[in-house]
Amino acid sequence: MAIFKRGKTWWIDFASPNGQRIRRSTGTGDKKQAKEFHDKLKANLWRIQKLGERPERTWQEAAVRWVNQTVHKADKHKDLSKLRYLDQFLGNKLLSEIDRDMLTLIADTKMSEASASTANRYMALVRAILRASRDQWEWLDRIPSVPMFKEPKKRVRWLTKAEAQTLVDELPPHLADLTVFTLATGLRQSNASLMRWDQVDLDRAFAWIHPDQSKSGRAISVPLNEDAMRVLKRRCGKNPVYVFTYRDKPVARTSTKAWYAALERAQIEDFRWHDLRHTWASWHVQNGTSLQELMELGGWASFEMVLRYAHLASDHLAEAAKRIDHQNINVTL
Repeated sequence: MAIFKRGKTWWIDFASPNGQRIRRSTGTGDKKQAKEFHDKLKANLWRIQKLGERPERTWQEAAVRWVNQTVHKADKHKDLSKLRYLDQFLGNKLLSEIDRDMLTLIADTKMSEASASTANRYMALVRAILRASRDQWEWLDRIPSVPMFKEPKKRVRWLTKAEAQTLVDELPPHLADLTVFTLATGLRQSNASLMRWDQVDLDRAFAWIHPDQSKSGRAISVPLNEDAMRVLKRRCGKNPVYVFTYRDKPVARTSTKAWYAALERAQIEDFRWHDLRHTWASWHVQNGTSLQELMELGGWASFEMVLRYAHLASDHLAEAAKRIDHQNINVTL
């Protein structure tokens, strides 16, 4: 039978013109839609195999190729999470069927569930896959424009030294050590919490992040100041492989109940773990570190990424303001 039901979903089963057996889910419980999918797929295969037309590709094929092509990405797990969400909208859709209206529906739905920045990350992934389908894989001649929301510019959230000390005092030992180390190095959460002892040279006071662990895809050299070294020396001997552990396992998660409870006790609001990196960067700029040095220390891929901290480096501007001082222009009252 060409169309049959398995559970709540209709499936198709037929032989293509060249004899290949096609057996797959239609992704729908509606028989009319399943029949339409069957007829369209069968007609497309006939045109491809008999007339030599370019085969139509599905969103799922594009998603799988994207995942395989970007397996090196440090945050590939985030793409997988987004793709699972997008599957409910795009599923078995042919790439040629994806239009502006469909993308607008996805964007509006995600926007109703989360923030503009979160919705934009999902749409940016869709856009990247569609562009790869057109420009790299030559599966499409044209793609629709992808809707993006305007994001409000947020201030950089950072802690004062006193606030940081209060937070550390409220944290359990394993998170306290990791917090101090992050404030001393500015490392991203996974790079710090999953650091191994074979990435540390205590004699030279250096650590390093390998390219496949870095968000930018480049190796990062991490100079260790006295605060970082004190933490590492305190962690020595606790685990032979990982620097930061809890119950002899690496600290895979940091935003735990213990973290949020400590924030509440310290009376610190609107603060995420990643804001420790913002705090580290803010302290550096306030103490004279140039933006170019900060970019290299933090492993950012572009100078634009550190411009968010530029307003905290006011010393050179104060000197510039003094250049037109003493102009002897007075106000008569």
